[in-house]
Amino acid sequence: MTKPITLLLTLFSITAIPLLAEKKPMNVVVMLSDDWRYDTLGAAGNPIVKTPHLDKLAANGVHFTHACVTTSICGVSRASIMTGQWMSRHGNKGFKGFNTPWSETYPGILRAQGYHTGHVGKWHCGKFPAKNFDYGKSYSGRHWIKDENGNKIHVTAKNLKDSMEFLDKRPKDKPFLLNLCFFASHAEDPNPKQYLPQEHSMKLYTDVSIPNPVLRSDAAFKNLPPFLQDERNEGRVRYGWRFTTNESFQTMMKNYYRLCTEVDEVCGKIVERLNKEGELENTLIIFIGDNGYFHGDRKLADKWYPYEESIRVPLIVFDPRIPRGKRGQKNDEYALNVDLAPTILKALGLQIPQGVQGEDLSRLYLGDNDTKWRTEFFYEHATISNKHRIPYSEAVVSKTLKYTWWPEWQHEELYDLTKDPLEQSNLVENPAYQEQLKQMRAKHKVMAARAK
Repeated sequence: MTKPITLLLTLFSITAIPLLAEKKPMNVVVMLSDDWRYDTLGAAGNPIVKTPHLDKLAANGVHFTHACVTTSICGVSRASIMTGQWMSRHGNKGFKGFNTPWSETYPGILRAQGYHTGHVGKWHCGKFPAKNFDYGKSYSGRHWIKDENGNKIHVTAKNLKDSMEFLDKRPKDKPFLLNLCFFASHAEDPNPKQYLPQEHSMKLYTDVSIPNPVLRSDAAFKNLPPFLQDERNEGRVRYGWRFTTNESFQTMMKNYYRLCTEVDEVCGKIVERLNKEGELENTLIIFIGDNGYFHGDRKLADKWYPYEESIRVPLIVFDPRIPRGKRGQKNDEYALNVDLAPTILKALGLQIPQGVQGEDLSRLYLGDNDTKWRTEFFYEHATISNKHRIPYSEAVVSKTLKYTWWPEWQHEELYDLTKDPLEQSNLVENPAYQEQLKQMRAKHKVMAARAK
C-alpha cells in the first residue's frame, strides 16, 4: 500500500503547485496625452474626432466624464500625477523638479518593488532622471525630431517605437511599468503652423467643418476678468497665433484632431501588443490628459485658468479586476490627476505614502454604490512670468458652485453652475448670493491650507 499512497501524494503535490501559487503581479501602463481636453473623444460624444481605440478601451473599462486636474499646466500636472500631491505640497510650480522624494512617487515605489520601469516621451519636471528608470527616453517640444540615428521621425511615431522597444527588451519574469508620455497634441509653440501631424493623417477631417465653440464670442470674452482681456495675457497671445479667423480656426483644429487620432492609433497598438502577449488581462491601463484646453473658447487658447474647458481632462481606466459584465461604466464623480498614484499603488497591494493627497479611484468602480466621494476640490495655479501673462489663481470647484480668487488682482468670481454652466455671470456682487459667497470664501481658506 505504501507505493500507491506515495504516488498519490506525489501527484497531488504536482497538481497543487499552480493552484497554490500566488497570482502574478499586475503590470501598469500609463498613457498621458498633452493638451487634450475632456471632450476630445468619441466616447465623450464628440461627433467629429476619431478615437476608435480609446473608445474601445472606455467600452471595456471606466470612463470618468468629470475628471479634472488640480493645476492646468503640463509640468505641474505631471508632478501631481507621479506624486499624488497638489502643487502646494510637491513644489513644482512650473517646469522645474518637484520636492517629493523619488522613493515616494509611484514609479520609484514600483521599481523598488522589483518592477521593470520605463519612461517614454515628455518629462517636463526639470532634468530627466534617466537613472531612476530601467528604460528612459525623454523628448518633446517639436513634432518632427531626429531619432538616435539622425533620421527624421514624428514625435508620436517615436513614442510608439520606443514603447515597443521597451516591451521587446523587458525581462519576461518581472512585472513592468510603462509611462508613455505623448507630446501630442501640444502645439509646437515657435512654429506658425502650431500643429504638425504626420502625412498619413492629412486625409482625415478634410470633408468636415469643425463647429465653432459656443464661447468663441465677443460676449464671452467681455465676461472675462479685465486682466484676462489684456493682450499681454498668454491666452490672448496664443489665440492670436491660432484662432483669429474662421479659416485659421478650421486649419488649426483639424491638425489638432489629426494629432489626437495619431495618439489614439499608438494607444491601440500598445493595447493590441499586450493582448497578443497575453498580458492585457493582467495590466492596469490608464489614459489621461495633463490639462484641459481652450479651443478659442472665451477667445482664449491653451490652459492655465480654472474654467471648465481648462481643468477637465479625459480619463479612462482599464482595470482587469472589473468583472466583464460591469465593464464599460461611465462615472461622473470628480476624479483628479492626484488620484492616479494611490489608485496604482492600491491596485498592486502596495503601501501608499503618508504624503499622498489623492484617493483610490477603484473605490468608485469596484466598491458599492454607497461609496462616499469628494463633491468639490481645490484648484491652484502659480504665476508664470508675471501677473499680466499668467496670473496666480485658486478656486473651489463643485458641480453647483465655483469660486475663484485671483490674489494678484484682488479679484473674485462666483458662478452658479446649475444655472450658468458656461460661467458667464459673475455673482460676487449679486445680493442673493452673499451667503454662498461667504461659505465659499471660508471653504477656500480651509482647502488652500489642506493642500500644503
